[in-house]
Amino acid sequence: MDEERLNMEIRKFLKNVGITSQREIETAVRKEAAAGKNLGKALSVNMVLTVPEIGLRHQIDGQLDLG
Repeated sequence: MDEERLNMEIRKFLKNVGITSQREIETAVRKEAAAGKNLGKALSVNMVLTVPEIGLRHQIDGQLDLG
C-alpha cells in the first residue's frame, strides 16, 4: 500500500466533503430563514462517515452557533 497516495486521496475526499457540506448547510439555513422559520440560537449537526469495506462507521456531533 502506498501511504503517500492514501494520504492524498483521503485529503482530497475530505476537502470535497467540507466544501459541499458547508454549501448544503448554508443553502438550507438561508432557505429556512427566508421562509420565516425561527432557527433559534444553535443548530444540532452530525456527520457520519462510513467505509463499508473496512467496517468503519464514525459519527461526529456538534452545534452551529447562530448567535
